[in-house]
Amino acid sequence: MGNQKSYRSAFIIITTLFFLWGFITVLVDSLIPRLRDVFELSYFQAGLVQFAFFGAYFVLSVPAGFILSQIGYKKGIILGLAIMATGCLLFYPASSYRIFGIFLLAYFTLAGGMTILQVAANPYVALLGSEDGAASRLNLSQAFNSLGTAIAPLIGALYLLSDTIKSSEEIAALTGSEKEAYYIAEAETVQTPFIAIAGFIFLLVILFRFTNLPKLMRESPKDGYWKLLQNKMMLMGALGIFVYVGAEVAIGSYLVNYFLDMNIVEAIKNSPIMQSIAESLLNSDLESLDSKAIVGAFVLFYWSGAMIGRFVGAYLTKILSPGKVLSIFAGLAISMILISMNTMGLVAMWSILAVGLFNSIMFPTIFTLALDGLDDLKPQASGLLCTAIVGGALIPPMYGFLTDNIGFKLAFILVILCYGYILYYGWMKNKKKASVN
Repeated sequence: MGNQKSYRSAFIIITTLFFLWGFITVLVDSLIPRLRDVFELSYFQAGLVQFAFFGAYFVLSVPAGFILSQIGYKKGIILGLAIMATGCLLFYPASSYRIFGIFLLAYFTLAGGMTILQVAANPYVALLGSEDGAASRLNLSQAFNSLGTAIAPLIGALYLLSDTIKSSEEIAALTGSEKEAYYIAEAETVQTPFIAIAGFIFLLVILFRFTNLPKLMRESPKDGYWKLLQNKMMLMGALGIFVYVGAEVAIGSYLVNYFLDMNIVEAIKNSPIMQSIAESLLNSDLESLDSKAIVGAFVLFYWSGAMIGRFVGAYLTKILSPGKVLSIFAGLAISMILISMNTMGLVAMWSILAVGLFNSIMFPTIFTLALDGLDDLKPQASGLLCTAIVGGALIPPMYGFLTDNIGFKLAFILVILCYGYILYYGWMKNKKKASVN
C-alpha cells in the first residue's frame, strides 16, 4: 500500500515535467514564422530551427542514458531542468543582438536539457507499476504533455505573432531612433516569455531537490547497447519514434504558413462562427491583428486534439492491444492528411488539425511497445529511443525543401509515408502479441 502511494506521488510529480516540455516544444514552433520574417529565411532555412532543437536529441540521448545510469533519475531530472533554464536565458542575448546563430545555440541548449528529462522520465513512468499498464500510464502522462502543447499556441499567438514584423527595406527606411525602438520592442517580445519560463524551471529545480522519488534504477549490463542493437523489434520501435516525431513536428511547424498559403484568413473572416472563435481565442478584434496571429490561434486545436486523444488513449490501451490502437490511429491520420491535400479552405484546415487527435497516442505507445520485455536494459533502450527523436530535426527541413519546390500539399506525401510505417509497426506488434497469447 505504501509502495502504491509512493508510486502515485512520484507519477504526479513527474507528470509536471511532461507538461513543461510539451509547452516549450510548441512555443518553439510559434517562433518559426516570426524568425522567418525577422531573418527573411526560406522554408528550408526555417526548418533548421527544428534541426538545432531536435539535433540535440541525436547528439545527447545516448550520453544522457549513460549519465542517468551514474547519477540516478532524481539528479538527472535536476540536471536536465538546469540546462533547460540556461537555454531559455540564452534567448535574451539572441533577441537583443538579432543573431540567428545564437537563437540556434539557445534552441540546442534548451533541447539538451529536455533530452535528459525525456531519457529519464519516459522509462521512469513505465516502471511505476506493472509492465502491462506501462502504455496506459505513459499515455496519461503524455496527456499532460499535450495540455502544455495546447496552451502554447495561444501564448505564441498573443506574445510572439501578434505584431507585424518589418522587412529589411522597411527597417532601412526608419530613422536611427525609430530603428532602435523597433529592435528593443522586437527583443522584448521574445525575451519576456522565455525569461518567465526560466524562472518557473528554477522553481521546479528547488521542488525536485527536496522531493523523495522511489529509486527504481537497476544496474545496466555493460554490453547492453550491443544487445539492443541486435533486437529487431526495439530497432523498429526506434524508427517508429523517428518518423512519428518528424511527421508531427513537420506538420506543427508549418501549419501557420500552410494556412497563410491557402489564404485561410479570408475564410475565417467570412465565417461568423470562425471569426467568433478566433476573437474569443485572441481576445481581440481580428482587424487589429496580423494574419499570422489569426491562423496561429487555430494551431491550438492541433495540439489540444493530441491532449484529448491521449486521455482517451490511456483508456483504449488499457482495454485493447496497444499495437492495434496504434495502427488504427495511424490509418486515421493518413485519412485526414489525404482530405487536406485534396480540399481547400476550412475543410483543408480542420482536416489537417484533426491529425493532432490521431497523433495523440503514438509516441507513448511506440515507446512502451519498444521497451516491452527489456527489463534491466530499459535505461539504455530509452537513450536509443530518445536518440530517434532526431527525426524532428531531419524530416521538417526535408518537408520544407519539398514545400519550396512542389508546394505544401504534395509535400504531405513525405508525412504520409511516415504514418504508413507507424501503421505497419503497430500491426507487427499486435500480430506478435496475438501469436504469444
